[in-house]
Amino acid sequence: MTERSVTHTTFVIERFYPVSPARVYAAFSRTEEKQKWFGCHEGGTHELDFRVGGRETYRGGPKGGPIYTNETRFQDIVPNQRIVYTYDMHRDETRISVSLVTIELKAEGKGTRLVFTEQGAFLDGHDAPEGREHGTKVGLDKLAEGLAREASAA
Repeated sequence: MTERSVTHTTFVIERFYPVSPARVYAAFSRTEEKQKWFGCHEGGTHELDFRVGGRETYRGGPKGGPIYTNETRFQDIVPNQRIVYTYDMHRDETRISVSLVTIELKAEGKGTRLVFTEQGAFLDGHDAPEGREHGTKVGLDKLAEGLAREASAA
């Protein structure tokens, strides 16, 4: 019999973006915007149905595998303020984690404070919270770079 385990964790990441909450919200809610910064592997596929009850799917991986699949369901959306979703992550056919994420967007001066909170269950040693937190930071930093370029060009 295979040994089963679960590691629970919560991590919070904060970022400041020099654009309005509406602009940050657009980066999460519009397919063409999200594809600019989301996903850690080149050549992945991305589908987004951004609405309460809607789904988002990302599939990709390094050349030669494995393939990672992120399947998301949006639970709560308050335009320009809050996005709550659940998702599970697979490596090939193995479910490696299940998470609840809350993204809060707060106006701050001439920009937006983003607070990203993830509560995760990492399954059977297939994934680690530290790697997920690192990957999330990389994505949010990539978003920051794009939004900062926009702000400086305006």
